[in-house]
Amino acid sequence: MITKECLSQAITLSANDRQKDYGDKVDNHNNISKLWSAYLDVKIEAHDVAIMMALLKMARTKLGAVSKDTYIDMAAYSAIAGEIKFKEKK
Repeated sequence: MITKECLSQAITLSANDRQKDYGDKVDNHNNISKLWSAYLDVKIEAHDVAIMMALLKMARTKLGAVSKDTYIDMAAYSAIAGEIKFKEKK
């Protein structure tokens, strides 16, 4: 797998496929942040959710069988974190 393929698949996942299944990614991360905040009794933002999901994917590279999907998902979550961060500033 080359970098371009990884990023292309990450774009497809974060822009198209997942949105059809789970709705708008920013709205979804906001919903997750509310649930995590309630559960942890700590304020979690949508940006934190995307970063922590990327960290989860990174942790998976340390143990067990690593798939291409792990790296594709890492790239997608990083891009989603950036989108959320820059939408917040508007």
